[in-house]
Amino acid sequence: MSLEEDFNSAAERATQLPKRPPNDIMLQLYALYKQANEGDVTGDRPGFANFEGRAKFDSWNKLQGKSGEDAKQEYISLVEKLEQEVVE
Repeated sequence: MSLEEDFNSAAERATQLPKRPPNDIMLQLYALYKQANEGDVTGDRPGFANFEGRAKFDSWNKLQGKSGEDAKQEYISLVEKLEQEVVE
C-alpha cells in the first residue's frame, strides 16, 4: 500500500480503537492528522476560556515545519502502537 492508503487506513482504525487513549495521546493523534493534511497551523491561538481549542492548537503548533509525509508516518506508527497495546 502507498503511504496515503496506509494513512487513510490508520485514520479509520483510530476511530475504532476498543479503548479511548488518554488525552495527551488524543492530542498527538489530532496534531499529526492536521499536520499531515493541512501543514503548519494557521490562525490565532484560541482564547484562554477555550481550553480544548487551545490544547489542540498548541499540540499542532509543536509540529511546525514537519513534512506531511513524516506526520503521516508518525500517525500510522502511533495507531499501530495503540492497537498493539490493546492486544497485549
